[in-house]
Amino acid sequence: MLLHPTRDKLKALKLEGMLAALDDQEALPGTEAMSFEERLGLLVDRELTARHNHKLKLRLGKAKIRQEAALEDLDFRANRNLDRSQILALASCDWLRRHENCIVTGPTGVGKSFLACALANKACREGYAALYFRVPRLFDELAQAKADGSYTRKLYAIARCDLLVLDDWGIAPFADQQRRDLLEIIDDRYGRRSTLIAAQVPTEKWHEVIADPTIADAILDRILHNAYKIQMKGESMRKLRAGLTQVPSVQS
Repeated sequence: MLLHPTRDKLKALKLEGMLAALDDQEALPGTEAMSFEERLGLLVDRELTARHNHKLKLRLGKAKIRQEAALEDLDFRANRNLDRSQILALASCDWLRRHENCIVTGPTGVGKSFLACALANKACREGYAALYFRVPRLFDELAQAKADGSYTRKLYAIARCDLLVLDDWGIAPFADQQRRDLLEIIDDRYGRRSTLIAAQVPTEKWHEVIADPTIADAILDRILHNAYKIQMKGESMRKLRAGLTQVPSVQS
């Protein structure tokens, strides 16, 4: 059988996974002993895997997740007030199907961003579209979008993603336009999509951060009542790791 025309047709059909599997089969000894159904099944499996990996790569690229983090790498040995059963519940992504939210608070360096990025990564692996923003950068991008006329398209893209991650929430009190932008975003997503917020500031002080009682009530009412809440504690993981890698001085 001449395989060159078949390869050309697989390329034309963009069946790159099947093409790679076909080349592997031809290179491996003993393949001719397999049945047609077995060889065809391997080709189809390879194509499905290739398409899944391609789609995942696209989702991760669009998500712009800050860290390469995975839930499997979470360290439960450090005393950070992480509930393993709660993390497992979040890992199932059922909360995304129910359009619930997640709030992660805690001091600097305790691992809030890592956890947020790991949950976003898991969402992408499960087929959900995610978007990651540091809140100050989000406000900068929205201001630029207003200037260049793409503001409506920007809001639409944010509203459509299955999981919106807002990291470094509340580093400084929000300005008037910023809190109005935030209300637009949260209102668009309420009951339709999930939002994850990571913040040093505890939720009891979010009214102060938003700095407008009426808008704060509207935003928090849409975020908090159906949210998983994770309050991380402990020392900075950066300091702990630095301590582990520090070379002890030689005493004379």
